[in-house]
Amino acid sequence: MSESTITQLPDPSGFSADPFTDVIRDGARKLIEQAVQAELATLMAAFSNEKLQDGRARLVRHGHLPERDVMTGIGPVPVKVPRVRDRGAYEDKITFTPSILPRYLRKAKSIEELLPWLYLKGVSTGDFTEALEALLGPNAKGLSAKTVTRLKADWWQDYEAWQKRDLGSRRFLYIWADGVYFKPRMAEEKQCVLVIVGADEYGRKELLAMTDGFRESTQSWREVLLDLKRRGLKQDPKLAIGDGALGFWTALREVFATTREQRCWVHKTMNVLNAMPKSVQAKAKGHLHDIWQAETKAEANVAFDFFVETYGVKWDKAVTKLVKDRDALLTFYDYPAEHWKHIRTSNPIESTFATVRHRTKRTKGCLSRTTGLAMAFKLMMSAQKRWRKLDGQNRLPEIIQGVEFRDGISQLQTAA
Repeated sequence: MSESTITQLPDPSGFSADPFTDVIRDGARKLIEQAVQAELATLMAAFSNEKLQDGRARLVRHGHLPERDVMTGIGPVPVKVPRVRDRGAYEDKITFTPSILPRYLRKAKSIEELLPWLYLKGVSTGDFTEALEALLGPNAKGLSAKTVTRLKADWWQDYEAWQKRDLGSRRFLYIWADGVYFKPRMAEEKQCVLVIVGADEYGRKELLAMTDGFRESTQSWREVLLDLKRRGLKQDPKLAIGDGALGFWTALREVFATTREQRCWVHKTMNVLNAMPKSVQAKAKGHLHDIWQAETKAEANVAFDFFVETYGVKWDKAVTKLVKDRDALLTFYDYPAEHWKHIRTSNPIESTFATVRHRTKRTKGCLSRTTGLAMAFKLMMSAQKRWRKLDGQNRLPEIIQGVEFRDGISQLQTAA
């Protein structure tokens, strides 16, 4: 009989069999094995002509290293690395270490990127094994509390090395600056992290600076900017984008005197609306959008004047917040129209740190300021891989050459 009357009891570990995942894991194991064998064949071929005095081959295969599991996003994948034997009496013995399977590798990079997210979510080091078992299966090994502690130390070392990297061979045309606040679980006050993101001459966005600051003070920002200059950022960026924090702009004028200023429209909109009653905020927000979404600077000024006349009588404080930065809010019209959506706001920083803030509000374990900064750095570096390049990269050489742009249009083209 093909049917069975025996009742199938659930797995007591709580994990049901998943044939689909098993197939994927088995396929991953075979692909790794093929890649390792191909790399080994290349090494053997490179030394195939080297013989000993008795005519035997110098380099021969010599079994395998003990099998080990590498933790991946689909759970543990068993791998076996072949060994080679160098029969020659040479000081520099030939060994084989696959490039995709370095020695002592126990976990994929994707797993290491997962750990800071779990930690910020409030999972303590002692609970990591249980949490990862729930995500990766009951065989998730090698991720004990001690392992996580070592990883946190490595994150800080990575951060310190990143802070010292040379920027002399790069040129950054745009920079975005913001002071991001979130509260570490062991700190009495909120932590202020000063962040600068830059876009180079090829349109690539990159995290340039990230350090623990003191309430966005001028001195703190000055130290950050001077450190960028010390590490090779000799040429002033063409444009800086940020909110209305006076500390940054004062320091910018001292360190990069020729850099122009663009106030962030997202921050400015929130500041203006916060000074108005909720009953008119939706309508006022639409009129603010009419300003920075205008096609020309002249049209933006008309919309600006309309907002002042409409709301200035009843809500003068809100209008004052807008008027005081009028010129700096409309600077983007003097740059390529393709770049406007990038340079009107400090979104590259805000969107990334929104997740960091969301998680630190809900954490309950032990998180110091140092650990918070190190993990925020890891999250930023992970997010950086997904940042899009600037649109209109062909306009960047014109900006470097100092070509004038009016309402987003190159005047060099107009003249031609």
